[in-house]
Amino acid sequence: MDGLVGRRKRGISRRLWAVTLLVCAPIGLAGCGDMGRFQTAITPPAAPAKPSRTITATPASEREHERILSSYGGAYDDPRLETLVSKTVDRLVAASDRPDQAYKVTILNSGAVNAFALPTGQLYVTRGLIALASDTSELSSVLSHEMAHVLSKHAAMREDQARQAAIVARVVSDMSNDPEITAFTLAKSKLTMANFSRDQELQADEMGVGISARAHFDPYGASRFLTSMERNAELKAGRTSLDPRAQDFLSSHPATPERVSRAEAAAGQYSSPENAERDREDYLGAIDNIVYGEDPSEGFVRGRRFLHPKLGFTFQAPEAFTLDNTAQAVIGVREGGTQAMRFDVVRVPPEQTLGDYLNSGWMESVDKSATEELTINGFPAASTVAKGDQWQFKVYALRVGADVYRFIFASHQKTTESERNARETVNSFRKLTLEEIQAARPLRIKIITVQPGDTVESLSHRMAGVDHPMERFRILNGLDARAQVKVRDKVKVVVD
Repeated sequence: MDGLVGRRKRGISRRLWAVTLLVCAPIGLAGCGDMGRFQTAITPPAAPAKPSRTITATPASEREHERILSSYGGAYDDPRLETLVSKTVDRLVAASDRPDQAYKVTILNSGAVNAFALPTGQLYVTRGLIALASDTSELSSVLSHEMAHVLSKHAAMREDQARQAAIVARVVSDMSNDPEITAFTLAKSKLTMANFSRDQELQADEMGVGISARAHFDPYGASRFLTSMERNAELKAGRTSLDPRAQDFLSSHPATPERVSRAEAAAGQYSSPENAERDREDYLGAIDNIVYGEDPSEGFVRGRRFLHPKLGFTFQAPEAFTLDNTAQAVIGVREGGTQAMRFDVVRVPPEQTLGDYLNSGWMESVDKSATEELTINGFPAASTVAKGDQWQFKVYALRVGADVYRFIFASHQKTTESERNARETVNSFRKLTLEEIQAARPLRIKIITVQPGDTVESLSHRMAGVDHPMERFRILNGLDARAQVKVRDKVKVVVD
């Protein structure tokens, strides 16, 4: 659970609908949009050279930089990757219309698949995105797209909009005595300003494909990577009723199938030069041994189990649940979407009993008569129930030292199964042994060579610590449902 300790100080909404929204949190793709058309003819790129200018940081960009680092696990230190990304950016800059524009790329230590830009030319790409890409041309499609946002001053316009929204929120805050109204206004403005407009995304995609193509990268890298992103999002969403495409950045971006078709159309505007590169061999060499998924120091998911070595605890979700460790909480959704759970940490004064906390009004429609004090595996605890319009809730709070951990279980209907799932999950909460803490290590991408007799099925058996290993192997290696591996090909597997 990324930043679990830091979240102790954050307020908790009292609205049941907010709990439901967070339990069924949307699965995002990368922070970029669709590929359009770019009509400029391809010209040989100039020799890659480092920009003569340097990034001019502003107080606002410095604050945003620190916020991004905090939200995405800090910077990921890997000299080989940094060299790969730096060389790719230099080559793209030389092929752009503004070779004097400086950029600084930060690789973020997050398994999320994301990339974004600040107006100053600061670009960010997660190691999760780098692990998903299969060659340098795919990575270049992402970087050139973010560069296009900077060149088109989209990021600057978005910053102005966010500043105006903050002023509005401050006025509402000053006028309102209701903290819920203030919290809702702030959340809404942040979500609204978090994304570029659809037209801005399309414009950035048009420019990005053009930059990549003129840099002699394979222009079809964008459509391949967008396809991988969609497949990855669908797999991450699990077999629930949620449609990850409908949830893609609150629908402010074009749907991914449209993005793929536009990417292919944009690439088709170029007569692909003979030396258009995918650069797969060097790319795979650079990402060999990259950390995959979550950083164990901030908690991680292994199948249905969540472990947090730093804080020293673990618990296991019920059968048929898919767990996802988000920045706000650990979210679990049952296959079919009829049940869900949320696990997080809250600040409760030491003098306040857990029963009083559950009844204190942070959640509406609590049945106070059902609140009871408990002991769970030696930890002081309390439980209660609540009802919403569409969901039934079972809530537990456990005190572990100075922390209080909270389980919120939601089901459309209260059943024997939903009651058992909640009870068994909470009862599985325990301290990790010293051996378990010492054994906790990150998953990594390993590059191997396909040998005679290897198949997708046999290679997927070598995948460790991931769900749906065969589907994930295909997605990581850009293989569709019918594609087979070829002898001497290099492929990615996840190992521990």
